[in-house]
Amino acid sequence: MIKFGTDGWRAIIGDTFTLENLRKVAYAHARVLEREGKRRVIVGYDHRFMSEYFALEVYRVLRTLGFDAYLTNKFCTTPMVSFAVKYMGFDNGVMITASHNPPEYNGYKIKDSFGGSATPEFIAKVEEEIKAAEALKPKSYEPQYVNVWGEYMRVVKGSVDLELLNQREVILVHDAMYGSAVGTYSHVLSGTRICVHEIRSYRDPLFGGHAPEPVEKHLKILSEKVRSLNAFLGIANDGDGDRIALVDERGEFVNAQLIYALLLYHLLKNKRIRDGIVVKTVSTTYLADRISKAEGVEFREVAVGFKNINELILRERVIFGGEESGGYGIVHFLPERDGLFAGLNILELLALKDKPLSKVIEELFKEFGSAYYKRVDMHAEEEKKQKLKELIKSPPERVGRYKVIKVNTLDGLKLIFEGDGWVLMRPSGTEPLIRVYAEMPTKEEVEEVLKELVGLF
Repeated sequence: MIKFGTDGWRAIIGDTFTLENLRKVAYAHARVLEREGKRRVIVGYDHRFMSEYFALEVYRVLRTLGFDAYLTNKFCTTPMVSFAVKYMGFDNGVMITASHNPPEYNGYKIKDSFGGSATPEFIAKVEEEIKAAEALKPKSYEPQYVNVWGEYMRVVKGSVDLELLNQREVILVHDAMYGSAVGTYSHVLSGTRICVHEIRSYRDPLFGGHAPEPVEKHLKILSEKVRSLNAFLGIANDGDGDRIALVDERGEFVNAQLIYALLLYHLLKNKRIRDGIVVKTVSTTYLADRISKAEGVEFREVAVGFKNINELILRERVIFGGEESGGYGIVHFLPERDGLFAGLNILELLALKDKPLSKVIEELFKEFGSAYYKRVDMHAEEEKKQKLKELIKSPPERVGRYKVIKVNTLDGLKLIFEGDGWVLMRPSGTEPLIRVYAEMPTKEEVEEVLKELVGLF
């Protein structure tokens, strides 16, 4: 069964992700576009196994059905496809990627006419069409290419303060994790005094033997490189470049919740962008609420998945939206997660503060309260799925010594504790996992409450 998750259809290559199924998805997608009068489509691809071949096949299906379709002229990041839709006159976009999934996966992301992830309503129409879709054998059209990479880079360079970033001579380590964000920071920062040192900067469809997900366990090499080069920051991007992770000047991993808070603080406090609302997913830091309130800006909470943030972007004026997985959308530039643009804004913040990242985080905690976070993933055996359903129906009043004062079932089960802190349990929308999240005022409390929760299963 072909089913779209929180952002796109992802499946194992040669199992469900086959040419026949890919053609069905492209055909179904085309039928929906046809009904909506959308004809001009850009197709991009990342560094995954056979991604360029799969992208060519989608392009040929669209051309066979009479669409004005184009391919990116080289591998690209997912934000670049969204950029092409928003800025380069395309009605819709396809990105061949499985994002941060393990190497054996590939996938199909849809980028809608506003330049962001397709809405749940649009995806539902595509899934309905898939049920009766043909595995259309396309004609062998020659590719029509567009230089999306070059145009995207030109606009990005004009959207950040390069003069500010030229104040000090420092070393930045960029870890592309063998993905398609390779070379992006080097290109934008060329000509500044920031020296970019790249690691894992070539194509490896096996991603070094693990998922190209910028989480702490996969970033030891980045931490080591930051320490060995005495760099002032390390930045990592996931396989398709829409997510970001940070390592501070000491080589210490900085969790994605803190990156959200830092970006929000920079946009509201330094850039004075306040003409709208702030959006976070249910799995995102309580610091977001506090920073927004301090700056007099309204914030909203939605279910996990950037498509849910995009639903609000379509209806209201949104300043910033993000989630705990490391995806952040700075909406005046792009209504989409963008790892490069988020990273450049972090660089602006550090340049304005003229302090290392660890000191900036200390200041943030002093002003808004400390916040420590961790996520544990469990394989979703049937008994665990059933247990989660039971907990949602009958939530506990306490988790260990922590009293529950509020229950949120927007997406899974979120328990908010008396004082500070919360936990969330929910099934993953992209992998067969149950994710367990916790944010508390101390590291010890995070470990304590996670142990209690995992013990429930």
